[in-house]
Amino acid sequence: MLSSTRPRRTRRLAAATAGIASLGLLLGACSGDTEESTSEEGSGETDEEITLTVATFNNFGYTDELLAQYTEEHPNVTVQHTTAAEAADARTNLSTKLAAGGEGLADIEAVEVDWLSEFMQYPDLFAEMPAIDGRWVDWKVEQATTPDGKLIGYGTDIGPEAICYRSDLMEAAGLPSDREEFAEWLGGDGATWESYFDAGKEYQEATGNAWFDGAVATYQGMINQVEAAYEDPETGEPKDIASNTEVKDLYDQVLAASVDDKLSAGLEQWGDDWSAGFQNDAFATMLCPSWMTGPIEQNAGNVEGWDIADVFPGGGGNWGGSFLTVPASGENVEAAQELAAWLTSPEVQTQAFTEAGTFPSQVEAQESEEVQTFVNDFMSEAPAGEIFTSRAQAIDGAVYKGPNYFSIHQEVQNGLSRVDLNGEDPEKSWETTVASVNELGL
Repeated sequence: MLSSTRPRRTRRLAAATAGIASLGLLLGACSGDTEESTSEEGSGETDEEITLTVATFNNFGYTDELLAQYTEEHPNVTVQHTTAAEAADARTNLSTKLAAGGEGLADIEAVEVDWLSEFMQYPDLFAEMPAIDGRWVDWKVEQATTPDGKLIGYGTDIGPEAICYRSDLMEAAGLPSDREEFAEWLGGDGATWESYFDAGKEYQEATGNAWFDGAVATYQGMINQVEAAYEDPETGEPKDIASNTEVKDLYDQVLAASVDDKLSAGLEQWGDDWSAGFQNDAFATMLCPSWMTGPIEQNAGNVEGWDIADVFPGGGGNWGGSFLTVPASGENVEAAQELAAWLTSPEVQTQAFTEAGTFPSQVEAQESEEVQTFVNDFMSEAPAGEIFTSRAQAIDGAVYKGPNYFSIHQEVQNGLSRVDLNGEDPEKSWETTVASVNELGL
């Protein structure tokens, strides 16, 4: 039954992203060696006592209490949940164990959208997930569907982006601090990256302080709006990075704002300095997918003034979002599929949102009263459910991220970091980026 009260956020979320090498060398040799396994003895329809393992990362909102609900409904099933500290750790574990035949993998493995396409090159290593029509927004399903129509994962969350900001710092600077006025100041429905950076110049001139946390994080929001950033969606082949003007233009724009206009705090997300920056007023705004509200609360602690504005430069944008996959090598494939279906149901993903800020990809969950009326106490009692629903509706669809997206993107991020964190000349760093991408041999 839906609550008639406004649920309030009390939990915290830790999230991180990082990059490692391409999976081709690890998985290429076994791409056709593993047949899809559907162990009859693992069927969730039997009374046999089984244990199902679930491996996620960061915070999916799957609490012990929530998982106990499944055992209550399925008395023969015990669920064990392991959580990697960072997405990169989960990616390494999954790729390494898949390359070794799947031994040691969990029955359900979470996969982040930025590296999903790499694993989709090897669909035989994953069980095909039965279709559940109408559950998810269409583009979420498309992301996990192979060209020949095989669905290899059930969607958990998406990452509609807003702007999180320090209303107290805005007020002290004599600038708009009310969330509606702040959104209009950034440009409202017509906000662009230029208008966001122009607002930052006003703040920087008024205070002498940084506008956003770092160039890499800001670039992430910009590149997530490019329909096909690094690869040709028709062929799947990487674009020539040296002549990729879409990427270079964004690279130049964010570094001009970061370095020339002094809008960046020069911090690397998830690092110790970044965490400390929340405590010492190091920056006033940051790009804010729904799941980012958790890390902000975790790092800001008792700092008051954080708020969420229903605005995003360039319209809509999605940063992040994950899927639950079932390795074909598992001993309890059918039972794992049943659990994955339950974990990605609208009811469960609604609970996950109120627990961890992970905005649901399920249509019914997005429309639920719990989501629509959800208030984030820490973020100045912002109506987070309404705001992120609005931001989700602004997303046109999924951008193309092919099998080499992750590795190319990592090199571009490295180039931005050399400038923003270490003071290297932007053009020199771009030349290094071009060379590094070419050395990948893609």
